[in-house]
Amino acid sequence: MSGGVAVIDRLPMSVGQADVERLEGVIAALRARDYREGGGSCRELLRVLEPYGTALRRGMMSEPLARRLAGVVADLHNLKGWTEFDSGRPARAERHFRCALKLAAEAGDDDLLANIRYRLGRMYLHHRSPEEALEQFGQGQLAARRARRPLSQAILSANEAWAYALLGDVRQALDKLSLAPEQFADSAGGTVPSWSAFFTANDLAAMIGTVRTELARLVDVRHSREAIPALTEAIDGYGPDMVRSRSLTMIWLAVDHALEGDLDRAAEVGLAAMEIANGISSARTRDRLRPLSESVRKRVSDINARDILDRIATFRASA
Repeated sequence: MSGGVAVIDRLPMSVGQADVERLEGVIAALRARDYREGGGSCRELLRVLEPYGTALRRGMMSEPLARRLAGVVADLHNLKGWTEFDSGRPARAERHFRCALKLAAEAGDDDLLANIRYRLGRMYLHHRSPEEALEQFGQGQLAARRARRPLSQAILSANEAWAYALLGDVRQALDKLSLAPEQFADSAGGTVPSWSAFFTANDLAAMIGTVRTELARLVDVRHSREAIPALTEAIDGYGPDMVRSRSLTMIWLAVDHALEGDLDRAAEVGLAAMEIANGISSARTRDRLRPLSESVRKRVSDINARDILDRIATFRASA
């Protein structure tokens, strides 16, 4: 493999802890690349890695190591599903998520089960199926409670809030959103698996801003007042390891400025987000521009609005 990811070049008949740890290391490296460069940057590498994980499971090993390996291969499918989703291939993504759920159950890893449910729910949320997303998030919450992982509970609560916002249910959205910071605070000092390590204070702020933005779009524009500072905080905190998240969050911020009628600022932030998105391989950045187009189109008489719409059309055509 290229891009600084270690090469795995043997298929041992006898599987030891070092083999499992090596696979874990490669998955972690590819997950980091996904955050930086988008799912399209590592889809092929994961496709090559998948048969290796399958071959390892055919090897000879102790029962405890076999359970651990089942969890690692589950996370391989979890990441593969996420990169397929990020690349605009939801049907393929769902197949991998379903496979990941079976393997995580075999491994007895409730926290991983919670994370897979979260990611599957996010895919439904992205494709505007909030009821299906809530079903996944609810099952994820049960697994997170069994695992006693407040960080996973915080991730799921924030995303439940997003789903309720899409349904226009302000009370439920804000109730769930209020739980996430408490659960996040309870997670301080605990060990964090690679699959949930992305959810830092920056991502929590981004989720608060996201939920408020959806409520501003769908219910009452006044929610933008709460969204803008939260999104700004998240954007300022994202480093070079979270480029995709920065771009996605900036697009939401542009939406809020457009909703408030500040087309100058919406253009500035939106065009900067597209500039960043040009360097990553993610279909979600292109899809996230749809609500920006909808918000800007309401003010099409403004020259800045027309400029944003032209730039969005150019970006989508090039993507």
